[in-house]
Amino acid sequence: MSDQTSPDIIYTKVDEAPELASASFLPVIRKFAAAAGVSIGTKDISLAGRIISAFPEKLSDAQRQGDDLAELGRLVKTPEANVIKLPNISASVPQLVAAIKELQTQGYDLPDYPEEPATEAEREARARYDAIKGSAVNPVLREGNSDRRAAKAVKSYAQNNPHRMGDWAADSKTRVAAMDGNDFRSNEVSATLGQQTGAKIVLETDAGETILKDGLTYPAGTVVDATFMSAAALDAFLADEIEKTKAEGVLFSLHMKATMMKVSDPIIFGHAVKAWLAPVFEQFGDKLDALGVTGNAGLGTLLEKVADEPEILAAIDAVTATRPPMYMVDSDKGITNLHVPSDVIIDASMPALIRGGGKGWGPDGQEADCVCVIPDNSYAPVYDEAINFFKANGKLNPATAGTVQNIGLMAQKAEEYGSHPTTFEIAEAGTVKMVLEDGTVLHSHAVQAGDIWRSASARKAPIEDWVNLAIDRQQAEGCEAVFWLDATRAHDAELIKYVTPILEAKGVSDKFQILAPREATRQALETITKGDNHIAITGNVLRDYLTDLFPILELATSAKMLSIVKLMQGGGLFETGAGGSAPKHVQQLQSENHLRWDSLGEFCALGESLQFLADARGNEKARVLGQAVDAATQGILDNNRSPERKVGQPDNRDSHYWFARYWAEALSAQTDDAELASHFAPVAKALADGEEAILSELTNAQGGTADLGGYYHTDPAKTAAVMRPSATFNAIIG
Repeated sequence: MSDQTSPDIIYTKVDEAPELASASFLPVIRKFAAAAGVSIGTKDISLAGRIISAFPEKLSDAQRQGDDLAELGRLVKTPEANVIKLPNISASVPQLVAAIKELQTQGYDLPDYPEEPATEAEREARARYDAIKGSAVNPVLREGNSDRRAAKAVKSYAQNNPHRMGDWAADSKTRVAAMDGNDFRSNEVSATLGQQTGAKIVLETDAGETILKDGLTYPAGTVVDATFMSAAALDAFLADEIEKTKAEGVLFSLHMKATMMKVSDPIIFGHAVKAWLAPVFEQFGDKLDALGVTGNAGLGTLLEKVADEPEILAAIDAVTATRPPMYMVDSDKGITNLHVPSDVIIDASMPALIRGGGKGWGPDGQEADCVCVIPDNSYAPVYDEAINFFKANGKLNPATAGTVQNIGLMAQKAEEYGSHPTTFEIAEAGTVKMVLEDGTVLHSHAVQAGDIWRSASARKAPIEDWVNLAIDRQQAEGCEAVFWLDATRAHDAELIKYVTPILEAKGVSDKFQILAPREATRQALETITKGDNHIAITGNVLRDYLTDLFPILELATSAKMLSIVKLMQGGGLFETGAGGSAPKHVQQLQSENHLRWDSLGEFCALGESLQFLADARGNEKARVLGQAVDAATQGILDNNRSPERKVGQPDNRDSHYWFARYWAEALSAQTDDAELASHFAPVAKALADGEEAILSELTNAQGGTADLGGYYHTDPAKTAAVMRPSATFNAIIG
């Protein structure tokens, strides 16, 4: 094994479908890695694991577990870091509450999530839980900027096996609706700090000053933003769009990110629920308040809380009958767009709708055009321009399309809008000020009660690293490269002040363009339609959106993207794609014992991680192992060994057998390391000889229900039994 004191590679324990797949795939990785002296460790960053680690004093020794996320946060700031990160749950409040309840039923003495904490103990519990919800993991681990692209083998496969695309009609009624003022985009102010400073955020009212946040510190060169969204303007916009949608005869849909934007977007979501049921809230406001209904947790939670109130239920039905039909999450079960904040995530929902020809599913189980409501106008133009482009030009052809890569600014919590403790729902009218330690008022906004005020920042070192990473990628690819920055937007204008001098100093200004997101969207679509490639160089939120939008159009999924985070201290973080579809995959496994999750993202990340390890530590056996991973991944694609959708067809477990076999065959055939070739020759033979028995055992395991012992906190033994059902395969892998 490795002579390092810690594992060579850390594989993260996460949630839902990616974690179930790990139960099958990790034994394979460990079997093969051991032959190259590579040790594989795990760290638990799952939602359940983070909940458990937050309340050690309430649990038994057997139940208690350490704060693995904090440990990983320290590791990624060292040159030794080599982490393979699978997609984890960014929990909305309903998901957090569900996970807590499940753990409680398993004997964990955890406090309930207090919606309205009244005691000191409840406030303490709420603070611990709030640190877990939303995008709590990624800002801790992402100590570097993002390099996301489709691996060549994946892109080639998508071109040779083009997926189905919905047809676009030139007269499609689908459109994007966004606020035309008084939103985060229009109210934004930004400044670059000339020196290191402390800061505080205060609310000044007629009654005096309230400190919203104290103890902030910013290094010199940090870009610091502040903005707010007017609650009154939001409510007027939502009411207007509901009426417009009804007049147009299409589906009403709301597209938010109440997971990553864990403070701002649930509040906006709540405004949408209240706008939809405005007459109900007007008539029964006091009663709904008494029942603890806010709207922020969604229509589903609201309906649960009024289940014993027939008068309110009747009023809801009456109002719903006057509304336009709503975009549905599950029309068979009556689950609407507004039921759960985390059900419709903009970076997954909008690309799927665009890929489908602008159609969404309505309450009648039929597809229809949609009004796509994206209240804040910061990035709504990206989706608006994409829809306009396809209306004019027809659907993208995946067989001939080029590709959009992304270089994303995200290191050291850059641009973490909404998911951090500097976002506030304003309690009373006044002025919010950001005040520096010398008394200078950096930013100031006059606000009303209910407005949503937020601040974010981006430090100098990550910004410079981001620009230099973009220069390196453009040099490597030689293709069109565009900074998606809007010179008329306050924050982007500050970033441009960094970008332009660096490009000029490096003598590469002629290799790059700077375009606002709308114009950049059109150029990128024109470029890939011609079969050429485009590098989109973006901030953090737009990175999140684009690395779903373009992969879903090009590849049918974002789960197969190569996602490399070059950590600023020299380590590597290898992400494995998106997990937006993971819940549906788990539901299918539980009901049919068929897991259609595709581990291709893990395959790509594993190959990169092993080759990074070889470079970092001089382990040439790891390099051979990584090169063989790439060959195995190519084998999966060339031979169509990826999971299929229906029970009885090959699933995730079958793909792991084929990956192990192709990996062993590649290692036994290579000539760079005779010892590895000799070691894996009998493994390859055993896997080939056992093909019929293994595939039969895997197929026979499908059908019927699968007991995992939980959803958020599964039982390891039960999960292993479900995910490793082939005795023949297990005997070879160990």
